[in-house]
Amino acid sequence: MTLTTAAPPSSRRHGSDPLQLRVVDVVQAAPDVRTVVLAALDGTRLPSFTPGSHLVLTCGQRLNAYSLTGPALEPSTYSISVLHQRTGRGGSAWVHTQLRPGAVVTASLPRSAFAPVLSARHHFLVAGGIGVTAMLSHVRAALQWNRSFTLLYSYRPGHGAHVQELRRLRGQRLHEVHGRAATRRHLQEALAGQPLGTHVYTCGPSALIDTVQQYAAAAGWPAERIHAERFAVDELPPGEPFTARLTSSGRAIHVPSGTSLLEALEAGGVAVPSRCRQGVCGECRLSVRSGRIEHRDLYLSTEERTANDSIMACVSRGAEETVEIDL
Repeated sequence: MTLTTAAPPSSRRHGSDPLQLRVVDVVQAAPDVRTVVLAALDGTRLPSFTPGSHLVLTCGQRLNAYSLTGPALEPSTYSISVLHQRTGRGGSAWVHTQLRPGAVVTASLPRSAFAPVLSARHHFLVAGGIGVTAMLSHVRAALQWNRSFTLLYSYRPGHGAHVQELRRLRGQRLHEVHGRAATRRHLQEALAGQPLGTHVYTCGPSALIDTVQQYAAAAGWPAERIHAERFAVDELPPGEPFTARLTSSGRAIHVPSGTSLLEALEAGGVAVPSRCRQGVCGECRLSVRSGRIEHRDLYLSTEERTANDSIMACVSRGAEETVEIDL
């Protein structure tokens, strides 16, 4: 018997139209970690994405961003793995309790603020706990395009999400460590011994990210070769105070440490549209006339960040004393 297979449907999407996705599988990836596999509701292939991309899901009344862990080129499905944050704001609980095979969800097109630097001589990937989800697409792309890389994965024994998959993909490039002390020892040695032209990428708890940045700086790494993605807005440091000057009135809005620009504007009676308050939806995007920005969002692309002409008021901050906002 001969089977004739039709050509795959088009994967094109127009503009920023949201995706309608159906849950086709749910797998327990580790204790408290659920992997959800999503397919297009209309049966088409899904848009390709850049390694390090995330998908913003509408989780009930919230919007939450989750790293895409599967293949990046015209995939038939998207996969996300979500840790149940029992003290979180409800997004992970919604994924764990509401998403079952057959459920339909709305999502944005994939976006990446954590893409690999293609000119890098070597990619040193560092993952802590559920931060490994941001690294899986990096690993897949590096293998597909024969890029040099190693992955350090720090996790609690028995809680390593995707560790078996990573071992199968390329075990000799994977270094597994357990415990803070062992992680620090391995990081200090590894960061001091990487070849010139290496870029380091970290995703995980703030303490891990801070340690990587500290050790890399001590080893003489240029700042532009150190990349990090924090996986929860709750973990963002308070930041330095700054002043937002509004172009329409010349009014100066003081933004204290630990207070977002959005909160300071609202306290001053300035209305700004907002939705997620986590830097994922783009609703509170404001134009910047002058002043450097410390970008903390998961919405802007690398090119948009480099342009330094926008700020996500809910999470990002001024990187100098005064920032001029087009309001």
